[in-house]
Amino acid sequence: MIAKKEFDENRRITIGEVAEAAGIHRMTLSKMINQRGYNSGTENLDRLCDYFGCPIEELVEHVPTKMLNAE
Repeated sequence: MIAKKEFDENRRITIGEVAEAAGIHRMTLSKMINQRGYNSGTENLDRLCDYFGCPIEELVEHVPTKMLNAE
């Protein structure tokens, strides 16, 4: 979503900018982006949906437990 927003607005958008605008701690957002399987609260996901103006399914993907355990 960050890349899409960068393209749409023709500018670079930092994690810090998204975190501040969405009201999420920068470290929390960084973990959400970089740690596969990170368990984020629904409040943070809701804030990101508001920021990006998108439905939840554009932010998250279900990864079956079998796939997580195989890694």
